[in-house]
Amino acid sequence: MAETTVKEFAESVNRPVDRLLEQMSEAGLPHKRQDEAVSEKDKQTLLAFLKKSHGGDTAEPGKITLKRRTTSKLKTGAGKKTVNIEVRKKRTYVKRNEAELEAEAKAKADAEAKAKAEAEAKAKAEADARRKADEAAKRKQADAARAKSTGERQSKPAEAAPVEQKTEKPVREKKFRDQDAAPSKPAGKGKRSGNKPSFASEDGRRGGGKKDSRGARKGQKGARGNDRRNEPKREHGFEKPTAPIVREVSIPEAITVSELAEKMAVKAAEVIKVMFNMGAMATINQVIDQDTAQIVVEEMGHKFKLINDNALEDDFLDAISYEGKEVTRAPVVTVMGHVDHGKTSLLDYIRRAKVADGESGGITQHIGAYHVETGHGMVTFLDTPGHAAFTAMRARGAKATDVVILVVAADDGVMPQTEEAVQHAKAAGVPIVVAVNKIDKEAADPDRVKTELAAREVIPEEWGGDVPFVHVSAKAGTGVDELLDAVLLQAEILELTAVPEAPAKGVVVEARLDKGRGPVSTVMVQNGTLRKGDMVLAGVHYGRVRALIDENGHQTEEAGPSIPVEILGLDGTPDAGDEFTVVQDERKAREVALFRQGKFRDVKLARQQAAKLENMFENMGKGEVANLNVVLKTDVRGSLEAISAALQDLSTDEVKVNIISSGVGGIAETDANLALASSAVLVGFNVRADASARSIVEREEIDLRYYSVIYELIDHVKQAMTGMLAPEYKEEIVGIAEVRDVFRSPKLGAIAGCMVVEGTVYRNKKIRVLRDNVVIYEGELESLRRFKDDVNEVRNGVECGIGVKNYNDVKEGDKIEVFDKVKVERTL
Repeated sequence: MAETTVKEFAESVNRPVDRLLEQMSEAGLPHKRQDEAVSEKDKQTLLAFLKKSHGGDTAEPGKITLKRRTTSKLKTGAGKKTVNIEVRKKRTYVKRNEAELEAEAKAKADAEAKAKAEAEAKAKAEADARRKADEAAKRKQADAARAKSTGERQSKPAEAAPVEQKTEKPVREKKFRDQDAAPSKPAGKGKRSGNKPSFASEDGRRGGGKKDSRGARKGQKGARGNDRRNEPKREHGFEKPTAPIVREVSIPEAITVSELAEKMAVKAAEVIKVMFNMGAMATINQVIDQDTAQIVVEEMGHKFKLINDNALEDDFLDAISYEGKEVTRAPVVTVMGHVDHGKTSLLDYIRRAKVADGESGGITQHIGAYHVETGHGMVTFLDTPGHAAFTAMRARGAKATDVVILVVAADDGVMPQTEEAVQHAKAAGVPIVVAVNKIDKEAADPDRVKTELAAREVIPEEWGGDVPFVHVSAKAGTGVDELLDAVLLQAEILELTAVPEAPAKGVVVEARLDKGRGPVSTVMVQNGTLRKGDMVLAGVHYGRVRALIDENGHQTEEAGPSIPVEILGLDGTPDAGDEFTVVQDERKAREVALFRQGKFRDVKLARQQAAKLENMFENMGKGEVANLNVVLKTDVRGSLEAISAALQDLSTDEVKVNIISSGVGGIAETDANLALASSAVLVGFNVRADASARSIVEREEIDLRYYSVIYELIDHVKQAMTGMLAPEYKEEIVGIAEVRDVFRSPKLGAIAGCMVVEGTVYRNKKIRVLRDNVVIYEGELESLRRFKDDVNEVRNGVECGIGVKNYNDVKEGDKIEVFDKVKVERTL
């Protein structure tokens, strides 16, 4: 086995290098540096030392007990009631001593020797039986030939027949004695005088019986019986098994009870009986999951083999070869930044200055991507509307961007969307090149930009970091060449390569349905070459490429790596971020597309469940979630810092709390997109989500949680991390009223004239007053009126007057949120 270094050993055991070197020194090992090699003997020495230091015995354990607990759901009756069933399984393995192992080996050797001797004896007996059978057959043929020749020479066969019988009789009797069989009955009842009963011959004519039809039949029967006695003794091929047959059962991700029984070659009732004894009720057509089927197969004494349902897709795509000569490809760049910081102006200048002269029509904007030629190479730009589309593509697992250009105005500095762009780029693991724009303005302060970005962990290269800062002016064109050079330098560090001769594959940038041309998809080729006529599989859609259109609106025959093109010919519009692949077999492409359509809903539900706070501890046990990702928004900066610090302190060796994004203000659409892309829990402290964010949360079922008490937030996360999340009271918003006008009354105070815009407003439920989606007051209603009448509830679309108890600072434009606390039982 190859030796590893101290650093690699420390990473594999998840220990700091300094601490590992200290322990190795205590164990008497000579290692002092992290690049020294560690052998297997050194590892065993360190392990023995650690066991001894912890009070353990260095001897190997003699007994191992494995415990397993699984939980499943069972619907009873008509499916109205769900019962949780827990199956606990415990197995103990005891290590035997050397004497027992030697005795077992000796017994096994004796049994093998005995079986071998029996097999040899059996083979010898079968050989003797075959030899005797061959000799008997030869004698029979000789007797038949002799009888035939004698009958031809004799002129009186009737007188010679008894003599022939007498000469044959001793021989035939000897033959029967050899075969250990009794002679058959005579052919007839009567006897000839002076003759003894004769045996039936092959053709039944020598039975000596009556010459009627019945006698003939008897003679024939005797002949057949004689033939059976003359044949060698046969043995049937079936042998009763002495040990149970162990089969290897292939288990897919879902299987019915009847299919599982068929794979094990047992009756379905036996499988149902085993499951009943395990505590799980099942019917013959019930679908069970892979884990349950695995336990059933083990319980019935068979071996299992787990099968991935994606085998069809994986085998089909893995068969495509992308081998060939690798060449350097151009980087794909996305420009991000705050509004009015010059993103569009910078892109316009690059297009005007770098696109080759003579191209008519300029750039077609709806294609969403274009490429430019520079003095050092080609650069491809994704013309996306900010980081929202960037994150939406990453939410589908696509990595279409190689480098991010972060545009920051030198006179404004870091703004909220700038900080969000940094968080999105870091979450995607994409290198950043900062373009400090508007450098020609009088109020420009580049050092301020560096300081503010350094506070957000974007460290300039001149300060010892790895992020290049380039001063540019999109209006005058200053520094644009240096910016492109910095991008190409980052591309050289990334070592972006592709194989032009291979089949094309890449990512879908966008897709739309054109009235005249049908489905039109903009794709970015990342590897290989896409040609007209290729069969393309993109997400859940497929089709043959009927036309390729470049960024200038001209048709082309092919597109190489890092080239964006529009393709026509797919049977639908794939989603942005879907990967496309060129395949050879149209029938297989159709099968994979249909399979993906069936799996789409399951994948979506699995992604939603993985991000649920309640399911975090369960997923930890499966090794699927190592981090708890959180997107945090609060009402004030002080709460943000306090909650962030408290959540970071909850991190343990098993799970770490990772705050993907944090900020002050209401929950926006970009926060919901980031939570979706990072499988994060969306947490709002005294803030609410706007309409677009709520739409994404409801559609994608993101785990969104509102809190107004810090300790509740911390306790829920802590309980989820320890797997002890108790039943909770979840807030449910039942109605929202918007303040249209405010009336002042000397007796009643401020009365808000409102319009109910969502749900229903109730008189007896608690309320919150929101201003710009930030909670400014929490309490209850003092009055709820329709005209002059007091009412208990007001429905959506109806005007009403609301008086808030002990609060008079209601202003026009505020929203009054009515909520109710609902008890939510935890389900496993």
